[in-house]
Amino acid sequence: MSKHFGCVRFVYNHMLALKVNAWENNKISLSRFQLSSLLPQLKEAEETCWLKEVNSQSLQVALADLESAYSKFSRDKTGFPRFKNKHGKQSFQAIQNIKVLDRAIKLPKLGKIKTIIDTPLVGIVKNITVSRTTTGKYFASVLCEIDEPIPEKLPITEAGTIGIDLGIKHFATLSTGEKIENQRPLKKRLKRLQRAQRKLSKRTRGSKNRDKQRKRVALIHEKISNTRKDFLHKLTTRLVNDNQVDSFAIEDLAVKNMMQNRKLARSIADVGWGEFRRQLEYKAERKGKNILVIGRFEPSSKMGPCGHIKEDLKLSDRIWTCHCGVTCDRDINAARNIKRFALHPQNFVGRDAPELTLEEIGC
Repeated sequence: MSKHFGCVRFVYNHMLALKVNAWENNKISLSRFQLSSLLPQLKEAEETCWLKEVNSQSLQVALADLESAYSKFSRDKTGFPRFKNKHGKQSFQAIQNIKVLDRAIKLPKLGKIKTIIDTPLVGIVKNITVSRTTTGKYFASVLCEIDEPIPEKLPITEAGTIGIDLGIKHFATLSTGEKIENQRPLKKRLKRLQRAQRKLSKRTRGSKNRDKQRKRVALIHEKISNTRKDFLHKLTTRLVNDNQVDSFAIEDLAVKNMMQNRKLARSIADVGWGEFRRQLEYKAERKGKNILVIGRFEPSSKMGPCGHIKEDLKLSDRIWTCHCGVTCDRDINAARNIKRFALHPQNFVGRDAPELTLEEIGC
């Protein structure tokens, strides 16, 4: 498997270098098929003949991944493709001649590999991706094709819709009044991580002690990531499995822009808002539930229950009184406003929101 990781990484880096040089020198953009035609030449060359020893399909997948990275860069402006490092996460994919057995998987050029299967597999196996984490753990991700139709969307109702306001102090506040505490996995292990990173910076490059210390740092990062993912999976599963809910209303947060705030960047990165939305969307689709997204510029936290907008509201004002006399909890009020914006967008256009009477809001 290490040989597969190394060959896939070499092909990816080599082809990436060719694409960069071709563009910088001759303004030529090499396609995936042009790069694919160079693979037989690499296998026949004396210096790189060891590429024959691994599964050829895995090398082709590496070219497909490179093409996908380039497409995302040109289409979504996500960032230029980077060269792979042997100390980072490694992976390769097998497409043909694969099989999943009771306690093993069968891969081309590798044969049977003992495996602990934690999830029963249903459907036709399409491909298997083997990966190795920076801490030395091996995982196999199996993609299966199943004949299960996506359920139809449930009708959107007022009572069955929940507004969700994401924050830092509390991870999420629901329009029902429930507040979900922020786990802060990075903050809880920050001092330990800093000490481990300081020790790593003092180790001699290329030494065994540096490799050992790098693994200790990677273990802390892995623990932080696993804690965050476990919390998000449990939370999103609980929300989606609620039979009384048919829709979720959320804000379209510009997380990348918010990360530019140097005082809040670490806390924002620690909560994982983007991952929360991704999990909520695909789990809601499986259950036939709706995701309603409002604009990021809607005054959800500044608008009172009556519709009046308090322009001078500060971030430190967690509880404030509207001019109609109603005392508002900032987070709960924002969650309820998100629900109102999502269900009745025609009544709230930008900042020209109509003011409501106390009878209309039930006060």
